[in-house]
Amino acid sequence: MTLGNRPPAARRVAHLDMDAFFASVELLRYPELRGLPVVIGGRSGQPRTGPDGRRVFARMRDYAGRGVVTTSTYEARALGVFSAMPMMRAAALAPDAVLLPVDFVRYREFSRRFKRAVAQFTDQIEDRGVDEIYIDLSARTESSDVLARQIKAAVFDATGLTCSIGIASNKLLAKIVSEFNKPDGVTILTDDQIRSRIWPLPASRINGIGPKATERLAALGIHTVADLAAAAPDLLQRHFGLSYARWLLRVAHGKDDRPVITSSEPKSMSRETTFERDLHVVRDKAELSAIFVRLCQQLETDLARRNYAGRTVGVKLRFEDFRTVTRDFTVPGAVMKADEIRQAAGQCLKRVDFDKRIRLLGVRVSKLVKADTANGAPQPEQLGFQYF
Repeated sequence: MTLGNRPPAARRVAHLDMDAFFASVELLRYPELRGLPVVIGGRSGQPRTGPDGRRVFARMRDYAGRGVVTTSTYEARALGVFSAMPMMRAAALAPDAVLLPVDFVRYREFSRRFKRAVAQFTDQIEDRGVDEIYIDLSARTESSDVLARQIKAAVFDATGLTCSIGIASNKLLAKIVSEFNKPDGVTILTDDQIRSRIWPLPASRINGIGPKATERLAALGIHTVADLAAAAPDLLQRHFGLSYARWLLRVAHGKDDRPVITSSEPKSMSRETTFERDLHVVRDKAELSAIFVRLCQQLETDLARRNYAGRTVGVKLRFEDFRTVTRDFTVPGAVMKADEIRQAAGQCLKRVDFDKRIRLLGVRVSKLVKADTANGAPQPEQLGFQYF
């Protein structure tokens, strides 16, 4: 029995993910780049007009800087280039790829278009960012396949872009299966297919099981979702704590009670990373500096995607003895640019006693406001401080 034939009261959630969204928007503007590896990132690389009147595009081999990849086309991903990767690393992997600057104003406009198109079907929509949403379809009577095709057609008519949709009984499963048939795909999962279609997947495919947890699970011999579902609760509790262990077992069995939240505003956005080795603030200053800059750049991308700026910037540090320290700094105006975030975060770092090596560094922006209504942010030189 498919989800589409279930009674209307049965829960039915869709996850809609636009296909390579930023890159696809750019390909509408530059159709001659279709089929080529294209990398979007930074502010440089604006196309120019050649002597013959044709557009001339920058190439990754000519890039120099410390930016990060915002997104890439599927052709570039085939070469190993993915979002959040340092641009210099991407240039080494794909030197002939085309480089385009980000254009968040244009991306937000297309984001509004596709969300308006989906709103024709229901107002039960949870906004998860510029390029993805959850949709509660429980009240609809059409079959899941028909409804998914109708939504995809409406999105394409409104934007000229394709999307992929996964439909299941909850948000966890819908998000997983929306990746099954990318790009331009539809996947419908029934609960009786969890064992056959979800359990063979790597445990890391579950949203919320990150690289570190994946490594720790692998060390316990747990590699797939099926392995996780069969794991002894006391083993998981010993290694992950009671709360996370309970969550791991629930999601491994495809359970997720989270509702589709139709009106919510994020309170903060953050980026953090745990180092492969503990870093010394003096001896490893260059490496720390590069990581610090990258986190701020990634945070700028996150804020811009959702059109937010923030009035408070914070840092989080975990030292080699696992002691965690946080510091906050409230700026005169809202910030969203990487340089502004870095300068404010530097004020936080100034108030930390670096008596031990560092194992984790994080940067956070809170007290969020919509960027287009925010007061002007201070210029970096107004803050006048730089740490790493």
